[in-house]
Amino acid sequence: MEDEQSRQPGDEAVRLCEEAPRRNLAKKQLNRFDGQETKGSKFITSNGSDFSDPIYKEIAITNGCINRMSKEELRAKLSEFKLETRGVKDVLKKRLKNYYKKQKLMLKESNCTDSYYDYICIIDFEATCEEGNPPEFIHEIIEFPVVLLNTHTLEIEDTFQQYVKPEINTQLSDFCISLTGITQDQVDRADTFPQVLKKVIDWMKLKELGTKYKYCILTDGFLEAKPN
Repeated sequence: MEDEQSRQPGDEAVRLCEEAPRRNLAKKQLNRFDGQETKGSKFITSNGSDFSDPIYKEIAITNGCINRMSKEELRAKLSEFKLETRGVKDVLKKRLKNYYKKQKLMLKESNCTDSYYDYICIIDFEATCEEGNPPEFIHEIIEFPVVLLNTHTLEIEDTFQQYVKPEINTQLSDFCISLTGITQDQVDRADTFPQVLKKVIDWMKLKELGTKYKYCILTDGFLEAKPN
């Protein structure tokens, strides 16, 4: 017996057409996009843009099948999905169409997420600074924090945080200490940037980023990732 949960919503388009009685389409044709019936033998087509996405073509086919169903068939199908079965035929058709459309679009959204990254590494560096931000001042990273965000659960799975010892301007200004909250003692006891960077890379390897899992880096503005 087919597993109900493994059944894909898009498969219903074929099943509906097979189950619905065949009608004489010479007198009654379907609008391929919205599924509305039109009288006469002329085939109504929609704009090409309506079919730019295969999902909407499948929805249109399903709508056409629903239009050819009897009231009893509509009620049976609605009952199968535990939906309300009361109402006139047009209401039943609209209810069933909305159900299939919603299911198909949800499936599309779910499939699209597979192409995105599994994790986002969120980085917000702190760096040496002077009041007034003089243009000749060379900024150095003094804190390397990383937050690992799972894109599927939207939960923070882990964090990495290390202070970094500056090598050019080794003494933090009072302005820098006040702005960042990082003390001189913290950076004096820290490793230099190359050493901390190696620890970050080792941490990312431990999390299997770039091997088992796809990831990207998210920073607070281009200056965070801009090379000197």
